[in-house]
Amino acid sequence: MTTPTDHSRPPAYRFAVAVLRPLLMLFTTRQWTGAENLPREGGFVAVTNHYSHLDPLVFGHYLVDHGYAPRYLGKIEVFRVPVVGAVLRGADQIPVHRETGRASDAFRSAVAAVRAGKTVAIYPEGTLTRDPGLWPMRGKTGAARVALETRCPVVPIATWGAADVLAPYSKRLRLLPRKRMTVHAGVPVDLTDLYDRPISAEVLTEATSRIMAALTHELEAIRGERAPAARFDPRRHGITSTGKPRPLEEAS
Repeated sequence: MTTPTDHSRPPAYRFAVAVLRPLLMLFTTRQWTGAENLPREGGFVAVTNHYSHLDPLVFGHYLVDHGYAPRYLGKIEVFRVPVVGAVLRGADQIPVHRETGRASDAFRSAVAAVRAGKTVAIYPEGTLTRDPGLWPMRGKTGAARVALETRCPVVPIATWGAADVLAPYSKRLRLLPRKRMTVHAGVPVDLTDLYDRPISAEVLTEATSRIMAALTHELEAIRGERAPAARFDPRRHGITSTGKPRPLEEAS
């Protein structure tokens, strides 16, 4: 088996891995599957579900263990946190200025990273899921935009188990007994029939729908459950797209 082409890891990136990976190895068990579906050359977009503030570390652990150095698109607020922000900037991560005039900066940076042969990690939901069962909710078009612009593979990578350690919006870590982190990479989402069409709202909606369906399918497999037939849409429930949401009964 060949190895990924992206070995570029700045010192801050190597520092973060050196600090975090041993902790994850100590306090979690792991069930990693689907690595054969990860591209072995060229840049690509890796999409995943978001249900805990811990799941980015689990997602990254999986990719790093298989030889990849993911570049995350993360909200700018995290880049402003002392020490953490400095590490993120030094590790070549990509800030997202959500709902501002600079939101397109992240798109250009992500496209450049993919074209440079890097793995770009995108949460298509854009925030922690608001779905009561922690299923993937309505997706945003960022991952689709990058994929259609670069014609790169989009790999759906489902993770589960992080909420057992850190529940959504909780500050309480439950490290013991050790919890199992399950991660599976599915086959790349087929978007080839959309490549030669103008990137319109209709095309972006279709591509995003395929990405979210593939991600949900992989999550169903590792959870052993079926997701709701209708994908949760925060707007229909009057829930904001950023920040800690109100309970559904208060929002409706």
